[in-house]
Amino acid sequence: MIQLAKGRYVAREATCASDIERVQQLRGLAFMRPGGVDADQFDEICDHIMIEDHETGHLVCCFRFLPLPNGREIGRSYSAQYYELAGLQSFAGRMVEMGRFCSHPDWVDPDILRVAWGAMTAYVDAQKVELLFGCASFAGTDAEEYYDAFAMLSERHLAPRRWLPQIKAPKVFRFADKLRRKPDAKKAMLRMPPLLRTYLMMGGWVSDHAVVDGQMNTLHVFTGVEISAIPPARKRLLRAVAG
Repeated sequence: MIQLAKGRYVAREATCASDIERVQQLRGLAFMRPGGVDADQFDEICDHIMIEDHETGHLVCCFRFLPLPNGREIGRSYSAQYYELAGLQSFAGRMVEMGRFCSHPDWVDPDILRVAWGAMTAYVDAQKVELLFGCASFAGTDAEEYYDAFAMLSERHLAPRRWLPQIKAPKVFRFADKLRRKPDAKKAMLRMPPLLRTYLMMGGWVSDHAVVDGQMNTLHVFTGVEISAIPPARKRLLRAVAG
């Protein structure tokens, strides 16, 4: 059971139906879902992490984990709806999918993301995970806004060929094929989602295309982080927060 306190925030696993309802309501607010609630069939099989302000009890951030024993189970994941993941079926180690990451729009505090990554690290260590993966989302569906970011992903961060996700979704932006430009590094990092920036700092890699998700109003790329490849200095920082 994950429980972590840092500064004014507490990270813990959801333990009851009312916790899940609060998570779904925050997701509904963050993702602007009709009716104010975001829920799907994966909620029942995932572990949900909540980050709360310990003084007020306000839920300020949440995300969920789907643990898998190995790559043979990857077809059960949320990501498998959008990406052909046959290459990862041969991954022998334990895996976990992290998804539905969101923060309350009224709470802008970098410590929230730090606590979130501390909770992620504690979970990964407890589960002996070897691959962390998920969908990293860009807001909106206009790929042109993110050309420098996508060009940087293409130039520096594509998945190893053996793990590279293939196209499955009906509408995608094939940035690795279409963008042959030198990225403006400053513009690229400014347009890169914070969660994806953190994945990349840990040695993460991405698919060669982005899925155009009209329902969620996002462009998202499959993202993987092999735990053994995380730079030692970054591991120490993460474990310091997790501890």
